[in-house]
Amino acid sequence: MVSITDAWRQRRRRAGLIVLGALGAFGALAMVGAATLLPVWRGPDVLRIGVAQPLSGELAAQGADMLNGVTLAVEEINAAGGVRIGGRAVKLAVVPADDRAEPEAGKAAARALVAADVLVAVADLNSGVSIAAAPTYAAAGIPQLAISTKPQFTQLKLPTTLRLVANDDLQARAIAEQTRQLAHGKDGKDGKGYAVLDDGTPYGEGLADDVVRLLAEQRVTLAARHSSDSRSIDFEPFVAELRRTRAEVVVALVSDFQAEALVRQLVAAGLSQVRLIGSDTLKTDKLLAAGRALQAVYVTSPILEVGELPAGRAFLERFRARFRDAPVYGAHYGYDAVHLVADALTRNGTTDKAKLLDRLKRFDGHAPVTGSMRFGADGEQRYGAVSVYQLSGGRWLPVMRSDRW
Repeated sequence: MVSITDAWRQRRRRAGLIVLGALGAFGALAMVGAATLLPVWRGPDVLRIGVAQPLSGELAAQGADMLNGVTLAVEEINAAGGVRIGGRAVKLAVVPADDRAEPEAGKAAARALVAADVLVAVADLNSGVSIAAAPTYAAAGIPQLAISTKPQFTQLKLPTTLRLVANDDLQARAIAEQTRQLAHGKDGKDGKGYAVLDDGTPYGEGLADDVVRLLAEQRVTLAARHSSDSRSIDFEPFVAELRRTRAEVVVALVSDFQAEALVRQLVAAGLSQVRLIGSDTLKTDKLLAAGRALQAVYVTSPILEVGELPAGRAFLERFRARFRDAPVYGAHYGYDAVHLVADALTRNGTTDKAKLLDRLKRFDGHAPVTGSMRFGADGEQRYGAVSVYQLSGGRWLPVMRSDRW
């Protein structure tokens, strides 16, 4: 027989077990609920940023500069904890590839980066290389952020082509306007005209065609035109033509090492009175010393000098501390490109490439150095501008800048 007291104790014990069971079941349900409510990370542990630039050859300094800008951004973002995506901090990694400033090598570099499963590619420096590599990136859905400037890059009708700077339509107008002023002289009258030298590349020859067309519309006399190739440093036939025509303004749309050779040959021929104007490919250290031998040297560039930008000084300090030298070309654009991508990934909460591309084309993202970077639906840079610089005292000094020309 069970006493009333024992029965009461048994009922109390059974009730306690029921409560404990209920609590256990509730806890299990709570854990299941938490698992379904919290975001589950299913992406890679490391996000790879591809960089295809000329890392060997005559343009290696400019290519390494772009790589250094990307590297600095990746290191800083990682040091701050990485990119937050879906509630998790994910680190970035840089995957470099040498495009050697050659279209075929650019295609091979693109295939290598696709095989490495990069999320985006900061590629390439040269327009001919960017254009050649673009279909490979497009087939893999990889956004291609290029600093090259030929308009045809974004006219390929590929959704993945994105330009970091203004294109050559704007740069051609800047070169033409500066050339017109130099050729007409202070009195505004047409002097002995101007001459054009290009390197035969899609970039150089295409830009030369546009400049010649624009100046023809303004009836500025073309005294001579010569096309070379991208490696030649023998310009004696062109120099001889300058002596014959006595043109004192030369538009040189070649690489910096070629312009360096041209200046030596002009001086040797007694043509130091020539005023030289080139594009962004001449705005490097190579021409700083050689160019002093001429009466004047100007360059135009859609790659704005980092010192012109409000946040440029702080960037320069960090860059010098990391690489023991100052940038030589467009490192700050590579740097901003990474920050822009990181911002887009954070806002999206996913590493989906299609969503990343869509975000890049419709937002004003974080561009800490340039201050503004925005791609249009066609991939063109909406905030691009072109500056004119003059060589003075061993430095490139800005003369003026415009987004219209």
